[in-house]
Amino acid sequence: MAAEVEEHLAPGGADEVKPYKIHFSSKYLDLTKQKLETTRLPHEFSEPKSKDWWEPKSHVEPLIDFWLEQYSWRTQEDLLNTELPQFRTVFSIPSSESHTRIHFIHAHSPHINAIPLLLIPPFPFSSLSFGHLIKLFTEPEDPVKNQPFHLVIPSLPGIAFSDALPNNTPVISSTADILNSLMSRLAYPHYLVTNASSGSASPAEIDFKLVNHLINYYPNSCLGAHLISPPLAKPKLREAPVEWAKWSIASLFNAPILGYRSEDFSALERNGYVRTSKKAPTPAQLGLNQLNFREPNTLSYALCDSPTGLLVFILKTLYLLSPRKKFTPTELINFTQLAWLPGPESALRFWAHCVRHPEEAEKKVTLKPKVGITVFLGDKPSVQDPAETAAEVDGLVLDEAKDSYICPSWANAKYKVVYTNRVAGRSGLLAWERPEVIVEGIRGVAASILKLDPRLRPSSAPTTTPLEQVVVPSDAGAGEQPVSPQTKPTPTLLSPPPPVVGERVHPRRAISGETAVASSESVAEGARSPTLEIPNPAHPVPPTKNTAVEQPDNEG
Repeated sequence: MAAEVEEHLAPGGADEVKPYKIHFSSKYLDLTKQKLETTRLPHEFSEPKSKDWWEPKSHVEPLIDFWLEQYSWRTQEDLLNTELPQFRTVFSIPSSESHTRIHFIHAHSPHINAIPLLLIPPFPFSSLSFGHLIKLFTEPEDPVKNQPFHLVIPSLPGIAFSDALPNNTPVISSTADILNSLMSRLAYPHYLVTNASSGSASPAEIDFKLVNHLINYYPNSCLGAHLISPPLAKPKLREAPVEWAKWSIASLFNAPILGYRSEDFSALERNGYVRTSKKAPTPAQLGLNQLNFREPNTLSYALCDSPTGLLVFILKTLYLLSPRKKFTPTELINFTQLAWLPGPESALRFWAHCVRHPEEAEKKVTLKPKVGITVFLGDKPSVQDPAETAAEVDGLVLDEAKDSYICPSWANAKYKVVYTNRVAGRSGLLAWERPEVIVEGIRGVAASILKLDPRLRPSSAPTTTPLEQVVVPSDAGAGEQPVSPQTKPTPTLLSPPPPVVGERVHPRRAISGETAVASSESVAEGARSPTLEIPNPAHPVPPTKNTAVEQPDNEG
């Protein structure tokens, strides 16, 4: 169970935006070390290896050793605090008397023509995993040709340093309302929003549902969206007769006409769509959606007590989404720590609530929301590389997660499509492998909307300040500090430290509400080892994140 420490609202009020620094108590880090040292791994037979399931021991053990002997959370914590402009603010939930604190990155572009952009991180990753995207959006090499953005990346409720929503709260609508209010609180009355991963492969389609809710329920503030592999079906006669007629004619003649292209038909065939069938293709329940996750607490009890178990789940998920992407051991442990230290239970409950209580997908509006659509053709960019089609570890072959293909023109039934992009291959871990696809998509949306809607044009400066401009007392451990009057952040790219071998860390995660999560310990030097290959598991289970409350404990 994650520690719970009451934190009262600051005198400045619930709507105050405060710079934020993360810092966990050494007691949490010590407990982590203790649990890693007493890890009990399942027995595995040496030969022959099973072809039906994963045998990860040879891959997991080196990561546990690295975590114990070389990895330093203090070093990573310092990097995150130094190089990412972090903030936190509080929102009240109408259905509850409690408050929810939202942690986010706010990077202000230095270019005068920048426009506000809300980037939804792939569930269940936190905003802290996307520091490498900041300059790509905020400081393009040619800001005249390439639209710059003021970038806001929130951690969703229950993820990392964002509080969980109260029980029985509708999670999609409540989260969308919080995010829209966040942009308004940052003095961005009008903004764009983008996904950062495949909407159809997201757990319970959370990524897509959040963006879809924003553009349908807040059309006066959210002026456009970039949807990546959205889970949409072909037009229906009763709902959109004109678009249905266009699709029927193009499909009948298998011809690139009326907004359809030959690549659409090829991609549909690769995804198993039968053109002669009268049924619309159901969005494939691929990737993490295969789990149909409905009851979160059983898994929560297992993962809250085992950093090794959480590590294996994260490895499994990353490899499912993209077997070709090789993260360094430091990156893999960072992903795990950002779920383990706060606790993964709230993220699991967020996901389960979305599965059990689906909300209304869209609202009737006078005008169709303006969107850009990016889809992935599912073809093989390189026939020379067998890893492009499948991953093989210890004789076990698994296909990577596929995207549910939709023809971009299908979206015309519900949206005004102002930009389309058909990309080779699969989406995979898009934010790490091909972030330029995300940028290209939202720039296409921005270019179209700027021509039509003057409200999106730059008009105001941000209301937050970078962490490096905030003076923090030396005895402060963590948390929010008053906002300084300076307004122009200069975020830098987050990069791990060079390979060094330092002392063993003393990681620990307290499980008592009496234990504070922050301390004033000095930062120890960490390490980073060469890249380790991610093992290939047999059954995908998502990495999970949760929320924690951080308070200084004044350790000496």
